[in-house]
Amino acid sequence: MYTLFSFVGGMIFVWLLLTIAFVVGELVSVGLTSIWFAAGSFAAMLAAVCGANIAVQIFLFLAVAVGLLIGTRPWAQRFINSRTQRTNADRAIGQVIRITERVSNINQSGKAVVTGQEWTVRSRYDNEVIEEGEFARVLEISGVKLIVERCRQEA
Repeated sequence: MYTLFSFVGGMIFVWLLLTIAFVVGELVSVGLTSIWFAAGSFAAMLAAVCGANIAVQIFLFLAVAVGLLIGTRPWAQRFINSRTQRTNADRAIGQVIRITERVSNINQSGKAVVTGQEWTVRSRYDNEVIEEGEFARVLEISGVKLIVERCRQEA
């Protein structure tokens, strides 16, 4: 009887520690990352307090965590991402631009002015060098860099 009691008490402690760890992880993170697992471990802890066996506790942990994750994450993401502000930088994609500083991926150099803002520019291909004054087409934006390829037409 003593071992059963200590095992059940031990599982209560384990689920409590997991709940605390998931809550702390949630508080430290920027977005919703572990709150569902905190709820699942809390439910499993309640099951352990009621004397449920370990299989029931694990099943309850997974069922609550996955159920909440599937059921609420899409809804929560809409509210979290609703504050994202568009910068309209995507308008630069496809534009033909004039290079203002020699573009060399190897030397990590290259600049261009697009809609009044100076951008760091890198070529699509590491061995391609685009000289100052030449034209390039913007293919994509990677972080704060424009990824371009040489183009023969004028802007």
